[in-house]
Amino acid sequence: MERDSDRREWVLAALDQFEGRLLRYAQRLLGNLDDSRDVVQFVFLRLCDQSPDKIGDRLAQWLYTVCRNRALDVLRASGREKANGHVGWAPPTDPREGGGQSPPYGRENDPADSAEEAELHALLRLLVAALPASQREAIDLWSDGFSYQQIAEITSQKEGHIRVLVHRGLKAIREHPQVRALVDDESTQARSASEGCSRGAATCR
Repeated sequence: MERDSDRREWVLAALDQFEGRLLRYAQRLLGNLDDSRDVVQFVFLRLCDQSPDKIGDRLAQWLYTVCRNRALDVLRASGREKANGHVGWAPPTDPREGGGQSPPYGRENDPADSAEEAELHALLRLLVAALPASQREAIDLWSDGFSYQQIAEITSQKEGHIRVLVHRGLKAIREHPQVRALVDDESTQARSASEGCSRGAATCR
């Protein structure tokens, strides 16, 4: 028999693991921090009424589904839901949002390399923000570790459609001139470094 203490520990563990991620997700859906906090609070209140055995290993998927549905309710109530049923996917205002956090400096990180990575991350955030809302949401969930099938269930769409959304979004980002220029530049630098190492090794023989 399930004990109240076991359920409480389960909810607290879920809160610790998913609260920040759900808050970012809700804020991208709503574009408003206060509304997003209310949505996330609603999600965990709903979780308190659920059974760990019933949800099983679908916890993350359940949380995101409830979060999205509640956000849609908020958008409908405020008249902000899109006519096609899609949410308004707001671009991140904080560089730490949306998986775009730049890696911290460390002894093994060259400051120039870190600056280039930060530039690339900032560019990618802007490019993702410019994608159609359905592609942005699919890529964000995909980047958060969900499978195509899980994303389809969270967003109430077909798996094949989600695959197309992610593929088109990533293709648009990869083929953007600025991304291609940065990638080509990194490839050129890598080849130059490799050639330099080869020449150095030959000289030492």
